[in-house]
Amino acid sequence: MPDITLYFLQASRCIRTAWLLEELGLDYNVKFWNRENNRAPQEAKDASGNPLGKFPTIKDGDLTIYESGAITEYLCEKYDSSHRLLPTSQPSRIRVQQWLHAAEATFLLHALAITYVRWKAPKNVHESGDVEIMEKGLSINVQNDLNWLEAELEKGEGRFLVGDEVTAADVMMMFSVDFILARGLGTKGCGDRWPKTREWLRVCEATEGYRRAVEKTGYKL
Repeated sequence: MPDITLYFLQASRCIRTAWLLEELGLDYNVKFWNRENNRAPQEAKDASGNPLGKFPTIKDGDLTIYESGAITEYLCEKYDSSHRLLPTSQPSRIRVQQWLHAAEATFLLHALAITYVRWKAPKNVHESGDVEIMEKGLSINVQNDLNWLEAELEKGEGRFLVGDEVTAADVMMMFSVDFILARGLGTKGCGDRWPKTREWLRVCEATEGYRRAVEKTGYKL
C-alpha cells in the first residue's frame, strides 16, 4: 500500500487532494492545522517541507509534491489505473485538463485579485470607497468566468463537468467556484445567478468521496 501523507490547512485547496484520494480509494494520513489569524501556523509550514509554506503538500514515500494541480495529475497518473479521473481518450482528456488548469489560472487568478484588494488596501482607501470601485472593475472577469462555466453546464452533457462521473476537472474546480461564491468575490448584486453552477456544486458535495474527505479532514470553508 502507498505511504501517503496529506498536509492539510483548514479552509484551503487541500480539500481537492483529500477528495481525490478518496475517489482513488487510497489510504492516507492527514496532518491537520487550523488557521491562526487567517494564516497557516509556522509549525504547519515547517512540517510540510514546502519552501513557500503553502498547502496542500503530499508525501508519497520519499517523494514530496506541492501545488494542487500537480498533485492531482501525479495521483491520477500513478494510481488511477482505470483512467476514470483523467481519461486517456480525446476529447475527454483535454476537456478535463482545461478545467483542471482553469481552476487556478482563470477562476482563482481573477477572484484572488479581489481578495488581495480587500486584505491589503489601507484603511483610508477602504473609507474613500476606492476599494469598492476597484472590486467592481475586477468583478467583470469573475462573472465572465462563471458565465462560461454556466454555459458549459447548460449543455447538459452529464451531472459533472465532463460526463456523468467525477473527474479531476470537478476535483479541481469545485473549491475554486465554492470559494468565489461563498466569499462573494465578484458576485455582489448577482443574486441567484448561475443556477446550473450551484446545482453542480450540490451534486459534488453529495458524492461519497467528497463526504468522506470532509469527514476525515474536518474541512469547512
